[in-house]
Amino acid sequence: MQLTRFDRWLREKYVYETHVQTLRPVEAVPRGIREVEIPDVPGKRFKHLYVASNAKAADDLISQLKENSQMYATQIVDRRRWYVPLIAPKEKSVTWFLLSSIIIGSSLVVFLFHLKGLVEDPEFRKNVMEALKLLRK
Repeated sequence: MQLTRFDRWLREKYVYETHVQTLRPVEAVPRGIREVEIPDVPGKRFKHLYVASNAKAADDLISQLKENSQMYATQIVDRRRWYVPLIAPKEKSVTWFLLSSIIIGSSLVVFLFHLKGLVEDPEFRKNVMEALKLLRK
């Protein structure tokens, strides 16, 4: 389904995080970035992992790496939080789900109030009972 602007903003703000992998440690880690220890595994190309929760912090780190001519690799991944599947389901739009739920719910409420009004009307009940008697014959 097509993602709306609101869906994309939700994902960028609360779902995505940027992983920056480098060969050697960064001189000064910008604010908003945490360093994650990577176990020393033979054959692993990058030795240091930095996780940025917002794009601005990631851009600051990447510009610093470019200035120092350091080799790096970036990857955008989903955070591991309990709310991620709720606000960013795979291949679905939260906005359209909420909008259709509101429309269906309000239509159901209007229909039930209308039905309640019909059931409480004695003339309508009398006509329905007569129709049922005719159908039974």
